[in-house]
Amino acid sequence: MNKVPTSLMTSLIDVKGFDKASFEKVHEQNQQITSIRFNPLKYSSMVNGQWSIKEAPMHDSPFTIHEKVPWSSFGFYLKERPSFTLDPLLHAGAYYVQEASSMFLEQALKQTVDLKNSIKVLDLCAAPGGKSTLIQSLISDESLLVSNEVIKSRANILAENITKWGASNVMVTNNDPKDFARLENYFDVIVVDAPCSGSGLFRKEPEAINEWSEDNVMLCSRRQQRILADVMPALKQEGILIYSTCSYSKEEDENILDWIAEEFAVQSLEFRVENSWGIIETLSDKTNSHGYRFYPDKLKGEGFFIAAFKKNDGDDFHFPKSKKVSFEKLTKNEEAICRKWIMDNGKIMLIKVNDFIYAIPENLLNDFNFLKSNLYIKKAGVLLGKITPHELIPEHEFALSKLTNANVNSIELSKEQALSYLRKEEIKIEAEYKGWCIIKYQNQNLGWIKILQNRINNYYPQEWRIRMKD
Repeated sequence: MNKVPTSLMTSLIDVKGFDKASFEKVHEQNQQITSIRFNPLKYSSMVNGQWSIKEAPMHDSPFTIHEKVPWSSFGFYLKERPSFTLDPLLHAGAYYVQEASSMFLEQALKQTVDLKNSIKVLDLCAAPGGKSTLIQSLISDESLLVSNEVIKSRANILAENITKWGASNVMVTNNDPKDFARLENYFDVIVVDAPCSGSGLFRKEPEAINEWSEDNVMLCSRRQQRILADVMPALKQEGILIYSTCSYSKEEDENILDWIAEEFAVQSLEFRVENSWGIIETLSDKTNSHGYRFYPDKLKGEGFFIAAFKKNDGDDFHFPKSKKVSFEKLTKNEEAICRKWIMDNGKIMLIKVNDFIYAIPENLLNDFNFLKSNLYIKKAGVLLGKITPHELIPEHEFALSKLTNANVNSIELSKEQALSYLRKEEIKIEAEYKGWCIIKYQNQNLGWIKILQNRINNYYPQEWRIRMKD
C-alpha cells in the first residue's frame, strides 16, 4: 500500500479536482499503468495520421496493445508491463516507454504552435528523453530541437535515447539553464518540464514517498523560479513557454504560474480538453492563469501538471555577424565515399570534425555554428563515422538513423539472433558478401556487423549491450 503523506493530503483539500477518498483509494490499489509511444519516423507510412489500435504497428513483441491514449497520436496503453529489455524494437528506437499523462505535451504544442513552420524548440530539462522524442515526432523536418540536460550522467542517457529515435534535426546539449540567456530571442518554443518534488509519481514509484517533504516542495519551487528566470531571455517575442511538473503541490504548479505572470510580460493560454479525458482545468489564485491537472483517480495516467504562456516582449532573432567557421568541409574524395552510404535527398550537409563525419540538415548549419560557439554540444545531427582515405568506418548512430541508403547491405535476424547481437555475443549467419552490413529486426535497424573471411565482428556499442537473459 502506498501511504500518501498526510501533509500533502491536507495541502490539496481546497485544490480544484482533488477528491480525498478516491485519491487515497487509487494509491492504495497500487495499479500500474503502462503506455508506449511509437516512433512515426520509423513507421513513416503513418507519420501524418492519428493512429487507431488497428493502425498501430504490430510485431512479435512481449506486449499487447489495450487501448489508445486519447490525447496522443502515437500513444497506446498496454494490458500489462512486459520486460521491454528483451524486445529488440525498443533498442531500435521503434517506440518509447512513456507515462501517458506526459504525452499531453502533444496537445500543448499543437494548440499553441503552428508545427508546419520551421521553428526552434528547446527542451530544457530533457533527460531521459521522453518529451524530446515526442517533440521531434511533431515538428517539421526543417525545424530544430535542442534537447538539454544539465547533469552530465543524465545527458548521456538523453543522447542515447535521441540516437535511437533516429532524427537528424536534434542537437543534445549539456548546459546549465543560465547558459541559454546568451541565446537572446532565439527559440520559438521553450519546454520546461521542471525538476520537482515528484508527488505525481507516488503510485508509479512508491520510494518517492519517503523522499517527499514540505521543505523539499519549497526548495523545488525556488529552483523552478530560478530555472525559468535563467531561460526566459532565450524565448523570442510571441514565443511559447510550456511549463510542467509531476507534482500536485500548488507551490510548484499554480503558484509558479502566478510568479511567471507577475515576473514576465506574458499571456496565459488555454487548452481545449475533452470532458471524457478527465483532465481538470484550474486557475491560479492571483492572475487567473490556466493550468491543467492530471489526477490518477480521474484518468489513466500518473499525476501531472501543465500550462502554457505566450511571451509579449522581446524581439526576433538575427544571427550575429561572424566569420568563424566551426567545421571543416570534406574533400571531393571523402564526399564521394560518404555519399555512397546515405540517401541523397539534397538536404543534408556533411561536415568533418577530427576525421569524423557528421550529417547536418543543410538549413541548420548556421544554427549549428551559432550554438557551438555558445553551448556545449554533446550530439548534433547524425554521426556517420570516421573517414579514412579509402572508406567510411560507420558509427552505430548512423545505422539507427533514417539516412542509410537502401543499397547498404543488410540482414534480417530472428528474435533470438537479434537478442544475441544486442548482448554483443557472437552471431552465426550466412551471407554471400563481405564487409559492413546492417543488422535488422522486423525491418528496423539495430546496428552494424562486419563480415570477414572467417568471422563476423559485432559492432554493437559495448556500453549499450543488454545483460538480461531470457
